[in-house]
Amino acid sequence: MVNSKRLTIATLSGLLFGFVCYGLASSSGNLPTPIAYQIIAERTLIGLAIGISVLKLGHWSVHGLVIGLIFSLPLAFSGLMAPDKPGMSQGSMFVWTIVLGMIYGLLTEVITTKVFRAGRATAPPVQAA
Repeated sequence: MVNSKRLTIATLSGLLFGFVCYGLASSSGNLPTPIAYQIIAERTLIGLAIGISVLKLGHWSVHGLVIGLIFSLPLAFSGLMAPDKPGMSQGSMFVWTIVLGMIYGLLTEVITTKVFRAGRATAPPVQAA
């Protein structure tokens, strides 16, 4: 079953990191509105996925890193279409989007699992036919 406390905390943490990421991305200039929405939505989705995930990947930190990696890929690939900026090529934007997504996933797990002690959701038992 889904732990509603975990789901709420993880999603709100993802939303917070969405605004942090938007702030970092817009520090060198104004971003178009659709890109701002995409950044915030992608980072919020990391939190939502962490909140509902029942994956057993060993340690909680690995769980946050893997979810951050998986859910950062669409944003990273869309970053390849952005024009090069001084000091930031398309390739480096791709890599940094993934790395920061993994960091946001890890931090979301820390906040959810360690700070608020909201345990992971458990998978429902499989019934034999």
